[in-house]
Amino acid sequence: MTTARNRAIDRIRRDRTLAAKTRLLDVPEAMEDEVDETTIPDERLELVFTCCHPALDLDAQVALTLRSLGGLSKEEIARAFLVPEPTMAKRLVRAKAKIKTAGIPFRVPPAHLLPDRLGAVLAVVYLIFNEGYGGRGDLAAEAIRLGRALADLMPDEPEVHGLLALMLMNDARREARFADGAVVLLRDQDRSLWEVDEIAEGRVALARGSALGGRGPYVLQAAIAALHLDEPQDWPQLAALYGELAQLTGSSVVELNQAAAIAEAGDAEAALSLVERIDLDQYHYLHATRAELLRRLDRVEEARSAYDRALELVHSQAERRFLERRLAELQD
Repeated sequence: MTTARNRAIDRIRRDRTLAAKTRLLDVPEAMEDEVDETTIPDERLELVFTCCHPALDLDAQVALTLRSLGGLSKEEIARAFLVPEPTMAKRLVRAKAKIKTAGIPFRVPPAHLLPDRLGAVLAVVYLIFNEGYGGRGDLAAEAIRLGRALADLMPDEPEVHGLLALMLMNDARREARFADGAVVLLRDQDRSLWEVDEIAEGRVALARGSALGGRGPYVLQAAIAALHLDEPQDWPQLAALYGELAQLTGSSVVELNQAAAIAEAGDAEAALSLVERIDLDQYHYLHATRAELLRRLDRVEEARSAYDRALELVHSQAERRFLERRLAELQD
């Protein structure tokens, strides 16, 4: 806020000085003032790059930027990082203290330093989109806008195109994801509600990322999103891609998705065996997935307990209603 105010004051002063000198020189006042031109044309994206300073740990960069610019609360950020809110609050305090004691400057990086901050910037945009994907359309739209601006700014970065493709193809299903206040599983969605133009744009972005040799986490996730849009879905291929992504990222959440794909490919036992090894007790999707697998294996009492645990942890009302329906069906 202070930076923005000072920048506005500087701009007003320049405008006044330009107007005065223009009158002295008898030059038409319609002349444009281009003094303010920067490397990054989108000012919000410019601020994201400014906040993502490499002197901070990656998690701290992302968390601080989400708090300062993303409009996310400490609770939402903690949920995104799968940690308790007090833990995230301490991380934010430590990051701010480091900025102060180390005298880290708050300024826009020059063009040659942008790649050093790209990983954090991509994570910020992705997490803003994820928070919006649960129902806040304003956040999802802002993340996609930032993704398009990134693609224009850094057209030769495959992961930029991968992230944009991932967001577009997931957002294209927004209208079909909810019905009667509850989440609708992909297999049950009304495909006529999908945004075909957004899907087409996403596939073009994925093709661009792949053509640039991309095989990073965002390109892989975009490839998975594209396969999910096919009918019928190639579950063995999806399970293989999730496996590759899990090896690349070391993410337990990705392993959970891999387990779901393995189950859809027909091996619920193997999927459950994988889920039982994943340490994500505070993550409601783990318990919801486990409940579904136990349900398929006719282990009804265990499935009921898993649904109860998922309901204790879930935050989204739409997802809560979905889980309540699944539990009611199980009891019936």
